[in-house]
Amino acid sequence: MITLGFVSAVVADLGFEDTIDLAADYGFDCVEILCWPPGKAERRYAGVTHIDVTDLTDEHCKKIQDYLKKKGVYISGLGYYPNYLDADREQGKFFVDHFKKVIAAAAKLGIPVANTFIGRDPAKNIEDNFDLFRKVWPGIVSFAEDKKVKIGIENCPMFFTRDEWPGGKNLAISPAVWRRMFEEIPSKNFGLNYDPSHMVWQHMDHIKPIYEFANRIFHVHIKDVKIMKDKLDDVGIMATPLEYHAPKLPGLGDVEWGKFFSALTDIRYQGAACIEVEDRAYEDSLDARKGSLLQSRNFVHQFLPRV
Repeated sequence: MITLGFVSAVVADLGFEDTIDLAADYGFDCVEILCWPPGKAERRYAGVTHIDVTDLTDEHCKKIQDYLKKKGVYISGLGYYPNYLDADREQGKFFVDHFKKVIAAAAKLGIPVANTFIGRDPAKNIEDNFDLFRKVWPGIVSFAEDKKVKIGIENCPMFFTRDEWPGGKNLAISPAVWRRMFEEIPSKNFGLNYDPSHMVWQHMDHIKPIYEFANRIFHVHIKDVKIMKDKLDDVGIMATPLEYHAPKLPGLGDVEWGKFFSALTDIRYQGAACIEVEDRAYEDSLDARKGSLLQSRNFVHQFLPRV
């Protein structure tokens, strides 16, 4: 059975218990909980700390687990999405060290997946980034294997702002890259947090990869995207992508959701599908963002069995 949840970034201004209360009140099964280091956010949707993994005691773990049980909600995965292949290698090492804390926290809490990016030096091509990938990622995956936690890599290119030009800040952008990643690190603990919207705005098939990578899909993000053809015709595909597309709530964009959920059921996917809200039309207030979750939930329910 596919379970329905949301990514906790949408309610960054709520604490952990309030976030879980919201999930329970709205009939969600789960939440992907973000675990950035406490401090100032470096970009939109970053810097959200609903569980602080830097100081996670046994007592705190028990409190979290007891509250989840009380509310009938589970944590689908812990999320942390920095750039491990940053050109500043000290910064990259800091990110790696924190992600290992996220993985360790997932193991301690009995959470099956830790979600993240691969990272990328945007000034280098894919081949040169793979050289760095080989130095950084085997150790991370080995650590996750030891902790019996799966890593779900989201397929977002992270190519939206000037500082991410020209290559973006995440290597894992396409099936061609995923094949190489999994050939170089064939671990069964290394897979995908699949978001179809990023395939759509890259003008790629967003259904076909579900079948090829069926055994690598550990977690799913539910986010839509609208390609604005008039703007694309004006600026072309070499423009910064937000010049011609916009993230939307499920059902308000170009993702073929019927085919998407059909493919997930074809491959017998049994994991979480978490709504990720990045639609600026619903960001004016906390109430608007809460409403975006209800609207998204109601749309997605048509594809999922409900009691």
